[in-house]
Amino acid sequence: MSLSISGKTAIVTGAANGVGLAIARHFVDKGANVMFADMDDEALTKEVGVQEEGSPIRAFAGDLREKLTLANLLSATIDAFDRVDILVNASRQVVSSDPLNPDDDAVQMALEQNLMASLRLSQLIAKRMIKQAHDDDSDRPAGSIINLSSILARRAHPQLMALSISNAALEQMTRSLAVALAPDRIRVNAVAMGSVMSASLQEHLKDNPDFRSVIESGTPMGRIASPTELAEAVQFLASDGASFMTGQVLTVDGGRTLLDPVTAPAH
Repeated sequence: MSLSISGKTAIVTGAANGVGLAIARHFVDKGANVMFADMDDEALTKEVGVQEEGSPIRAFAGDLREKLTLANLLSATIDAFDRVDILVNASRQVVSSDPLNPDDDAVQMALEQNLMASLRLSQLIAKRMIKQAHDDDSDRPAGSIINLSSILARRAHPQLMALSISNAALEQMTRSLAVALAPDRIRVNAVAMGSVMSASLQEHLKDNPDFRSVIESGTPMGRIASPTELAEAVQFLASDGASFMTGQVLTVDGGRTLLDPVTAPAH
C-alpha cells in the first residue's frame, strides 16, 4: 500500500494558518507541489513568502466565496504546476450562533464558507481532473478531493449550530460527489476532526484556559490532536493507499464521539 503523494500537485485552501497550513506544509514535506490558498493575504505572505520559479510552493490569496476567484486559483495552479491531482478543502469558519434569533446570519455565513465555497471549487477542479485523465488516456486515478469536516456534523451544541449544520451538509456533499465522480475515477472523501489544535481553538484556549481540561476529559485518549496528525489522515485519503475508498468520512477524534458529552463542543 503506497501512501506516497510525491510528484503530485495539490491545492489546499485555508492554508494561511492552523490545520490548513499544517496540511499544506505536510504535503510539501512529502514531495508534493502545493498551492497554498487563503483569503488572508497578510498571513499567507508571512507563512509562504515569495516563491521562485521551480519551487514546490505557491501562494494564492483571494475570497474563495467568489466564483471568479476560484477560476483564478485554478489558473494560477495550472500556470505554476501544469496540473492538479489533489484538492483539500480545509477552509472553514467557526462561528457562534443563536438558534432562537431569526436575525442571526451565522448559519448563512457558515453554509457559504464551509459548504458552497468547497462545492464550487470541487466542481471546478473535478472538471480539470477529468480533462487531464482524458488527455493522459490512461486508467490511472484521475484525482482525489478531501473535505475537512467536524464531529459536530453528528453532534449538537446550541452555540455551534451553524457549524453543525454546515458540516453535516458538507459530509452529504462528499457522498453525493463521490457517486457522481466515481465513473471519472475521482475519489471524494472527508475527514471529520474532533478537537485539533487549530487556530480557532488556540484563540479560544487563550481566553478560556480551563476549557482544555474539559476537552481532554471528554476524549478517551486524553489529549488534543496536533494539526500534523490530521494532516497524515488527509495524506492517506489523498494517496493510492486509499484507492478503493470514496464517499467516506474518516473520523479523527481520539475516540471523542464514543462518549462525547453535549456540553463539551468540538472545534
